[in-house]
Amino acid sequence: MKLYIATPSPFARKVRVTLLEKQMPHEIIIDNPWQPGSRVKDLNPLAKIPTLVLDDGRVIHDSKVIFEYLELERPGHLPENNDDKITHRLIEVVADGVCDAVVMTFLEGQRPEGSRSHYWLSRQAEKIRAGVHELERKLLPSGSFTALDIGLAEIATGCALGYLDLRYPSYDWRGDAPNLLKLFDKLTKRASFQQTVPTAQKVPVNQ
Repeated sequence: MKLYIATPSPFARKVRVTLLEKQMPHEIIIDNPWQPGSRVKDLNPLAKIPTLVLDDGRVIHDSKVIFEYLELERPGHLPENNDDKITHRLIEVVADGVCDAVVMTFLEGQRPEGSRSHYWLSRQAEKIRAGVHELERKLLPSGSFTALDIGLAEIATGCALGYLDLRYPSYDWRGDAPNLLKLFDKLTKRASFQQTVPTAQKVPVNQ
């Protein structure tokens, strides 16, 4: 398998962590859909990261769909109980929503100061904080979201928190969510998270 990623992407990181946790052989190809010559544009009609190319040539895109494929191939990161499975999916939605709001904030911040919408930025900030508070509220005293020690919910949450550190460092989520901090500290000790720390890539913005 070949996984096309952008180095900052929390959605690509979610897939990378899953692949490493499942010990599934794969090749990482770094791409930047914003730049001319991006290969992803030829593989994914939406030109978005992550995109997974299977050994037989089939292409799967969107981190949620890619995770579903990986879980079907090698189960273990979703609970068997349906209620708990829904919990993991809902946590993923919140974590991904936080990431979406951070992306919108980052892109708006690339515009000249006089062209930025402070109303838009404040709306995104509200979403980010509300999402983090919800994740903190849903975390069990055990340090996980269900009886499963590390699954989709924990992976998605860890990737979202790591993305906050990269793209939205002004927000002290650690002070807002001390229990999430404990989860994050646990996750960052795992090889899968240590090997996938996000780094910045230049994103040109049409001003």
